Amino acid sequence: MITTDEYLYFTGRALDGMAAVLEELGDDLANRRPELPGANTPYAIVTHCIGVVDHWAGRLVAGRAVERDRDAEFHASGKVADLVTRLGEAKQRLREYVAVADMRAPLHEEAAPPYGDTLIGRTQGAALQHVYEELAQHRGHLELTRDVLGG
Repeated sequence: MITTDEYLYFTGRALDGMAAVLEELGDDLANRRPELPGANTPYAIVTHCIGVVDHWAGRLVAGRAVERDRDAEFHASGKVADLVTRLGEAKQRLREYVAVADMRAPLHEEAAPPYGDTLIGRTQGAALQHVYEELAQHRGHLELTRDVLGG
């Protein structure tokens, strides 16, 4: 089984990679939406990832009170420096959430559809794996978005 340090190494690589892409893009490109159907800005993609960390790891795994407006994540905009700071804070919170996780225990509350009826919604360990899945997926998504924007 993967250790806490190993898990945090891989999630940290994803989060640090996102920060590097944001810094490379700068404020203008990070807040620009590619001219593709359904595309999101880099800023929104990263804001969504912070929401994923806090909802899945914070609320469902660690049992913390977390308010999330998922729809608003995709409309977020702002300064790259502020978002990079928020990424660092999310990385630290993830460490705290993972420290209290019981990998085989059920979630602190039921996962929303469609996840509740899948392996993702059964245990804290599976939910944390989902967090990594989302971070890795969206890091690649962010890198492709950067390339489309010409950053």
